[in-house]
Amino acid sequence: MQNQKYMSETRTIQTSHVLPPDTNHHGTLFGGKLMAYIDNVASIAATKLARASVVTASTDSVDFLKPIRVGDAVTLEAFVTYTGKSSMEVFVRVTTEKLLTGEESVAAISFLTFVALTEDGKPSRVPQIVPESEEEKWLNETAENRASHRKARKLHSQELAQFFSKKHL
Repeated sequence: MQNQKYMSETRTIQTSHVLPPDTNHHGTLFGGKLMAYIDNVASIAATKLARASVVTASTDSVDFLKPIRVGDAVTLEAFVTYTGKSSMEVFVRVTTEKLLTGEESVAAISFLTFVALTEDGKPSRVPQIVPESEEEKWLNETAENRASHRKARKLHSQELAQFFSKKHL
């Protein structure tokens, strides 16, 4: 296993045509469908880095910024932005394109965390990620701040889980 990889080596792009069965009664892509696309493309980017099985540890958020309409093309671009020992942060940018006009815009962004696993399900070391472009450097430099928010959110989620497991409902 290499000790480091460039972010560009993990870049993964997926484009889909938005069809009527993929949309809600407003004619926009189902949020859950987009979330499934995001998890899929992010897991491929994470696997390209780890060259091992990976599991989704968290999805920080999916910020829906613009509707993705029936007839549009939706493109997801994912790449690993930060690595720990066995975990990695993956950034996903979702763009929508009106195919008849060529108009493009950012429709959503998301950050996810994946953990690499050995064949027996134990955390596996991952290579260090190396940024090259200005965008990559910025995402890498700001990752520790996102990681601290992620840890605080996880603690809060654990507190909530403990509270709700006490049959307060």
